[in-house]
Amino acid sequence: MSDIPAPVALGSPAVDERLVADAEAAADAAARAAGCRVRPIGDLADLEAACGLFEGIWKPDGDNALATPELLRAMDKAGSYVAAAFDGTRDDELVAACIGFFGPPPDGALHSHIAGVSARIRGRSVGFALKAHQRSWALRRGTTQVSWTFDPLVRRNAYFNIGKLAALPAQYLPDFYGRMNDGINGADATDRLLVAWELAAPDVAAACHGLPRNAEPWDPSAGAALDITADGRPVVAGATGARTRVAVPADIEQLRRTDPHCAAAWRAALRDALGGLLADGWQVTGFDRTGWYLLERPDRKDAQ
Repeated sequence: MSDIPAPVALGSPAVDERLVADAEAAADAAARAAGCRVRPIGDLADLEAACGLFEGIWKPDGDNALATPELLRAMDKAGSYVAAAFDGTRDDELVAACIGFFGPPPDGALHSHIAGVSARIRGRSVGFALKAHQRSWALRRGTTQVSWTFDPLVRRNAYFNIGKLAALPAQYLPDFYGRMNDGINGADATDRLLVAWELAAPDVAAACHGLPRNAEPWDPSAGAALDITADGRPVVAGATGARTRVAVPADIEQLRRTDPHCAAAWRAALRDALGGLLADGWQVTGFDRTGWYLLERPDRKDAQ
């Protein structure tokens, strides 16, 4: 028996049509600003191009393919999210792609499994346009939550997910995928941060219209549960009071190449600090672009 949730009819009363229309307008505006077209894909040529894009980004070892055209074809047929962005300035070249599948009923939330953007067009906000499209696509189908994972050590991804998209971390997952041995993860443990994107939330709607969630001004007296030394190494200090922050290095991918021992120390330190805080009930409230997760413990707001 199929585990695919029953499809939600277009225009389902579960999601206000005004919210859907607003999300579609935001997605269209994001695509125009990025100079691209974003649409679902289903023919083999596009699916092969998407898989080729993923291979070029992650550079997996041997036969460890992230996705195959056959798999994406089946996902599309089953009603999953399989979409790509095409460069409007370069003969509609496929430059970004994203795939996701639905969870079990009754919630049927969408889990976004892979999203990748060609290095050639980074800086044009094509990835943002792709996520805005995913939001509008999901809302049109009656889905109000999308989840995905990302490497919490990658500073630019943390800001993109938490600041620019207004997604909120829900769980720290140690070595979630096991060793991947690709060009991005190397031999590092694949710790991931699971985020939940509440598609109908006002701050998410604002973010998709280009108004990111700005981190609140930081009170230096609150201290840091994980700090960074002058030479870029982690220092675990522990959290006190109702608020704390957790550092990440400037460029973990470069660090894996130039100083793998330091990179491994960061992985262990972040797992202890951020993973421990989330397990203890702390919540990530934002990400500062200078490289800090900002956290608050709801049941200790009056402790400072």
